[in-house]
Amino acid sequence: MAIPRLVIAGAYSGVGKTTLTAGLIAALCRQGMVVQPFKAGPDYIDPTYHALASGRPCRNLDTWMLPPGAVRATFVRACRGVDCAIIEGVMGLYDGFAYDEDDGSTAHLAKLLAAPVVLVLDAARMARSAGALALGYQRFDPDVPLVGFVVNRVGGSSHGQGVARAIERATGLPCFGWLPRLDDLRIPERHLGLVPTAEPGRWEAFINAAADHVAEHLDVNAMLAAARRAPAICYARESVAWPHPVAPKARIAVARDEAFNFYYEDNLDLLRFAGAEIVFFSPLRDEALPVKVDGLYIGGGFPEMYAAALAQNITLRETLRRLIADGMPTYAECGGLMYLTESVTDLNGVVHPMVGALPGRSVMTRRLIIGYRIVTTCTDTVLAPAGLVLRGHEFHYSDWVDRPADRSAAYAVTPREGGDARPEGYARGNLLASYVHLHFGAAPQLATRFVEACRIWAGRRRSEGSRA
Repeated sequence: MAIPRLVIAGAYSGVGKTTLTAGLIAALCRQGMVVQPFKAGPDYIDPTYHALASGRPCRNLDTWMLPPGAVRATFVRACRGVDCAIIEGVMGLYDGFAYDEDDGSTAHLAKLLAAPVVLVLDAARMARSAGALALGYQRFDPDVPLVGFVVNRVGGSSHGQGVARAIERATGLPCFGWLPRLDDLRIPERHLGLVPTAEPGRWEAFINAAADHVAEHLDVNAMLAAARRAPAICYARESVAWPHPVAPKARIAVARDEAFNFYYEDNLDLLRFAGAEIVFFSPLRDEALPVKVDGLYIGGGFPEMYAAALAQNITLRETLRRLIADGMPTYAECGGLMYLTESVTDLNGVVHPMVGALPGRSVMTRRLIIGYRIVTTCTDTVLAPAGLVLRGHEFHYSDWVDRPADRSAAYAVTPREGGDARPEGYARGNLLASYVHLHFGAAPQLATRFVEACRIWAGRRRSEGSRA
């Protein structure tokens, strides 16, 4: 299947690839093209900018969490009916799960999809040395389909022209242009990275400014021509099979607002395919859940930034605590786990009461816990049977303290450097909460099992003559 596609990679994190990618997507959309955005790796925030620029959900392609066949199948499925796919890389081009292999890296993804790569270099403190840097990236892995470069944060026209010339002479590949440094074209950041577009901000203005910036300084048509030279993709349909769509059989309420917006779009799609009717609600503003709800999915986000408002919504907190105690199937990830504990202590030391469905408290710290995780389920849960090995990702600054000392852990996390596995999360009855984010695309049966748990619970409630 021939799909025009291009990977925007960086020499390292922070070179400006998110702004460039969003600007390129918006610039192509201005030409009347339908552009499907993707993000390499597990990131939830960068995709919000690309979704806004394209008007389409941005999909994550993670070559460590997902098997190769699932990555290709996800890509092809999302690209039906589009004119072009633009993929933002993760970290530096060759940075992934380990120092001695490319699993999880942008390079791995580019090779898997046979996708042409444009490498972004930050030339703010370089001149001719940019040529040496570009040559090193070109030669490090000749199997990576590198097709050209973009130079960012140049000091002026002569600097941009000189750096581009050095790169082209060293590599024989084109430089598609150079971007001058614009301090006002920077996405605001905080402790987990960029600020998501679900929060208040002048995001439309930012996307338009990024598109103007890209269209003015880069040869967008040459980049599009490189994307169109990508070969057909070969993928096996039998790799990881999605369930065949079935009629809705359960209504699942998904928390989505400024505080909770970290979801892989494929997770929601897989739930729908498995028979879920997805209805969204806001823990910040809604005093009640949508009617006739059979299950809860509370994803990650920034509950610590909105802890005061979440605490003030007492009616919803009490409703959730009652329903979860009554056995409503509930899956909570990271920020969702924090919300379900007894309280959240913010970075100023202020304690905010939360739902209280989980014992213990969430306390913000200055220590970042981040990385891929291999976990084994410790018990049967609403997502998986005991003994199933899964891959996920962890990314948070909070600790769950005063957690249960009993055997209610959801997972055993395999240590990377050997030693004993550590317990993670909480699983009891129909409640599963963990700091580990899972991508259902790697194991679609997770979605099927959760929907079935919701259907069974709804049936029990109906037989008792009551309904949430």
